Amino acid sequence: MSHRHWPLHGLRIRTPRLELRLPDEALLDELASVGAGGVHAPDRMPFIVPWTDGEPDEVGRAGYQHVLGTIAGWTRQDWHLSLAVLHGGEVVGRQDVMGREFGVRREVMTGSWLGLPHQRQGIGTEMRAAALHLAFEGLGARYAVSDARADNAGSLGVSRRLGYEPDGLQIEVIRGEAVTLRRLRLDRTGWEKHRSVDVTMEGLDACRADFGI
Repeated sequence: MSHRHWPLHGLRIRTPRLELRLPDEALLDELASVGAGGVHAPDRMPFIVPWTDGEPDEVGRAGYQHVLGTIAGWTRQDWHLSLAVLHGGEVVGRQDVMGREFGVRREVMTGSWLGLPHQRQGIGTEMRAAALHLAFEGLGARYAVSDARADNAGSLGVSRRLGYEPDGLQIEVIRGEAVTLRRLRLDRTGWEKHRSVDVTMEGLDACRADFGI
């Protein structure tokens, strides 16, 4: 299939178990359904933006619109890549990679979620490793940053296994309450030292300029 006007649709990132790619319409509908099916216990909110608040249909529709918005709002100076994560051909979650003035700053930020049935299987670590390979090996990043609530043990554990270092604290307001976030930073040396997942990429050359490099 030709992706003449949006070559990012041809980008594929693969690990031993996963494939990450920008979802087409059918895949995006599946992704929205996974989000609507639940990504955390109802009595907790692990995210900085409480996007999972609401009825399942509302959550699914909002997730669908969000990904479309990242495509519509893409510029080389400010981009947000929302990748569907497939395990055995089944959509299991989403991995995001974001860059602002990346051509100058060479820094990305990541974010992700997994459907409840797919958690605690090491998929979160593997899909973040894929995103970091794109950033460092594919795009020449100098840094990758992340943040998580201080009580989000899952996200913090993934960051620790991949070599991120503490980068300070900040306070955000979530659901009307003050919440402490832990900021984390990974440089290229740390990434190379902690690489443990084999990753391959396809289709990057055709869309490299869209990342501002």
